[in-house]
Amino acid sequence: MALTRPPHEYIEIFLQPGEWYFGAHDTRLRTLLGSCVAITMWHPARQIGGMCHFLLPTRGPIHAPSLDGRYGDEALLWLFQEAVRHGTNPAEYVVKVFGGGQMFAHHTTSRLGDVGPRNVARAVELLHSCGFRITAQHVCDVGHRHIIFDVWSGAVWVKHVRPTDALQTGSV
Repeated sequence: MALTRPPHEYIEIFLQPGEWYFGAHDTRLRTLLGSCVAITMWHPARQIGGMCHFLLPTRGPIHAPSLDGRYGDEALLWLFQEAVRHGTNPAEYVVKVFGGGQMFAHHTTSRLGDVGPRNVARAVELLHSCGFRITAQHVCDVGHRHIIFDVWSGAVWVKHVRPTDALQTGSV
């Protein structure tokens, strides 16, 4: 049974872009997302889980000696490897996807194109191909998101902040 209240003492970790974490039930993970994507995964029976925060869908063929969490395909491969290393099956996890937002209401296409939706599409594709089932998502739209994930309960909180009308139009 999952703990609904925090343990007496817990570790709080803030994930920066390109970082990931997988661990035990005494951890709270936080991050802040714009066009980046965060994926949370929680194993209810074992009360273990993790989160990644990636910036881009892929860097292309992986020739580096180690995985780079800035890229969705590599961050997902790392999470998959952690699930296997802990003797668990990807289908046993509660998986949630967040982010891929557009930071400004009056979007102009950058040289990267619509990176947020591409990040989300790649995350969904990779999760399914690895055998994970997505149980919830809060993706795309305009603005940024604050994410809090309590590994002890599997609970995830999302605060979605849209730009104000004054900021969108440049009014003072």
